[in-house]
Amino acid sequence: MSVLVDKHSKIIVQGFTGSEGTFHAEQMIEYGTQVVGGVTPGKGGQTHLGKPVFNTVEEAVKELKADTSIIFVPPAFAADAIMEAADAGIKVIVTITEGIPVADMVKASAYVKDRSARLVGPNCPGVITPGEAKVGIMPGFVFKKGNVGIVSKSGTLTYEAADQVVKEGLGITTAIGIGGDPIIGTTTKEAVQLLMDDADTDCIVMIGEIGGQLEADAALWVKEQGNPKPVVGFIAGETAPKGRTMGHAGAIVGGADDTAEAKKRIMSECGIHVVDSPAEIGKKVSEVLA
Repeated sequence: MSVLVDKHSKIIVQGFTGSEGTFHAEQMIEYGTQVVGGVTPGKGGQTHLGKPVFNTVEEAVKELKADTSIIFVPPAFAADAIMEAADAGIKVIVTITEGIPVADMVKASAYVKDRSARLVGPNCPGVITPGEAKVGIMPGFVFKKGNVGIVSKSGTLTYEAADQVVKEGLGITTAIGIGGDPIIGTTTKEAVQLLMDDADTDCIVMIGEIGGQLEADAALWVKEQGNPKPVVGFIAGETAPKGRTMGHAGAIVGGADDTAEAKKRIMSECGIHVVDSPAEIGKKVSEVLA
C-alpha cells in the first residue's frame, strides 16, 4: 500500500522542457518513477528526455492515460496550470512552484476541490513512496521503504526526518511535503488522515512550523479518532520573532495559537509525542514503535 503515488501512477510534467522541469524529470525517471510525458505549450509533437511533449494536459491525458501531474511552471502561470490539470481529469496534482499569488491560489484551490482532484502544494518538495515513485524534488536516496509516514510543511526537514528514521533501521511508507504557503491544497490534517487510513503505516511523523492552524487542526482530529496510530510531532520556528514572515509565506505568527510553543502544547494535549529538536525525531519514532 502507499498514499497518493505508487509504481502504477502515470505522471506527466507540466513545464517539462524548462530547466527545472528537465532537471527534476530526469531525476524522477532515474529513480524509476513512471514519467510518461510532459506538457509545454507550443512544443507539442516534440520528444524530450525520450518522452512525448504535448501542448495541453488534455492531450496528454487522452494519449497517455496520465493520472498524476507535477508542475514546474512560473508563478504567474502556475494557477492556470493547476486548473488545467484538474479540468483534464488529473487526480493528483503536485505543485512545486513557489511564489504563486495568493489570490490565484484561492481560485485554483476551490477549482480543484470542485473537480474531486487532490492538490499537493504549492511551494512543496512533492510526494515520495520509496522504491515506487518520486513525484517531487527530494533526494530519493535518503528514503528507504518501511512503515513510517511523514507529513511536513518543510522540504529540508522532510529529508532530515526520513534520514533519521532510516538510520534507526526503519523506513518510510510515503512522505508528503504539503508546502509552506498560506493557501495550499492538502492540509496537514488531510495528509495525516491519508496515512492513518494506510494499512502499511504504523507511525506518523508530523512536522509543522509557526503560523496558521494546520497542526492544531490535525492534532485535534487525531485525538477525536482516539489516537489510532502514534504520531511524533515537531514544530519549527520556536525562536522566530512575532509578525515577521520566516522563509515560508505561511510561517508568520498572527495570534497566540500560532506560536511554536502554543502548537506544541496543543499537540501534547492531544496525545502526540512532541520533540523539541528535529535531531530527536528518529529516536522518538523508534521508541514509540518499540
